[in-house]
Amino acid sequence: MSVYAQETRGRTAPLAWLLVLGIVLAALNLRTAVTSVGPLLDQLAGALGMSSVGTGLLTTLPVLAFAGVGALTPTLARRIGEHRLLLLALVTLGTGMLVRSLVGSAPVFLLSSAVALSGGAVGNVLIPTLIKRHFPGRTGIMTTVYTTALAAGTMLAAAATVPIERASGDWHIALGVWAALAAVAAIPWLALLRSEPERDTGSRDAGISTLLRSRLAWMVAIYFGTQSMIAYIMFGWLATILTDGGFTTGQAGLILGVFTALNIPVSILVPTIAARFRDQRPVVVGLVVFYTIGFLGLWFAPASTAMVWVVFVAVGMGSFPLALMMLGLRTRTPESTAALSAFGQSAGYLIAGAGPLLVGVIYQMTGGWELTYALLFAVIVVQLFTGLYAGRDRYLEDERRPATMTR
Repeated sequence: MSVYAQETRGRTAPLAWLLVLGIVLAALNLRTAVTSVGPLLDQLAGALGMSSVGTGLLTTLPVLAFAGVGALTPTLARRIGEHRLLLLALVTLGTGMLVRSLVGSAPVFLLSSAVALSGGAVGNVLIPTLIKRHFPGRTGIMTTVYTTALAAGTMLAAAATVPIERASGDWHIALGVWAALAAVAAIPWLALLRSEPERDTGSRDAGISTLLRSRLAWMVAIYFGTQSMIAYIMFGWLATILTDGGFTTGQAGLILGVFTALNIPVSILVPTIAARFRDQRPVVVGLVVFYTIGFLGLWFAPASTAMVWVVFVAVGMGSFPLALMMLGLRTRTPESTAALSAFGQSAGYLIAGAGPLLVGVIYQMTGGWELTYALLFAVIVVQLFTGLYAGRDRYLEDERRPATMTR
């Protein structure tokens, strides 16, 4: 354990609670730049004169930002400091969302969206590192707090943006509200600047080049990528699957809303259960079973029972908080957590980004969902095998040690 981690155990209660508040508020904001746009996409395209290429780029920007900018986060943290960097990320996120809520130009809207998403990408990688540094003995419960806040922020932006737009009559206001939330999230981190951890600029912990040769790092990254791919496919195509099955758009929207809302209790339960074990493989298998039952039901059972199977799939999506949890559980130091978080999420989001596009091509070619379900089951198989490897009680640092040292 690092000296700083030992000092953290003895920190005063007010400072510990300020860290928890800072993590919760930051997590609430990490997806608002993404999910606030989707409900207004058609309206934004018309108001900004955005072409289909522009809307396609807008929906692809999150993957590009999370993969590209996320990979740079460990280097930035070493140079700037973790608390300063998260504060800067939140300011960047809020500034990007504020600018895009004020403009009437499609190129500027895209550019400011990219700026906002870059802030979110840094936060994605940095928060697991902060949890490892400040709460090394409470990784499970703090991951529960983090993923629950992340899920709540995702659902809040998706659900509240349209009502805000209707109440105000202006999409600029509906998008600008989320910039204000980012400003609120920055406040605790202003106070936490005085408790900035010392930077270990000479650290020999895992770098990206080292992780490219690590089997464990790749298993974590692929596990992260498979769960993100399933999530992107479900959020992007579930409503279409349901309407093709005979549901009205209103009914499909309601089921999609339930599916999204279930992310909150699932984000609470899965890390809490997984933290009870040093070996997370039983949880990996359990979540795969839920996925399998859910997708088999959606594929073969009567369409009228879709809500039942959607609940099973939603529980299976507990693989997301589990994947985030593994970033801290499979490393010994905050520096290695930062490297694995950057590598796992960057590679994972690149893998995941291909999913919705591939489903779109399949649907256009076939007009049905059989091949899509076959694709989902192939992804689940990959998730199972990578999860069984990544879920075992082991550490990234031990891969680089001689065999005699790991016995």
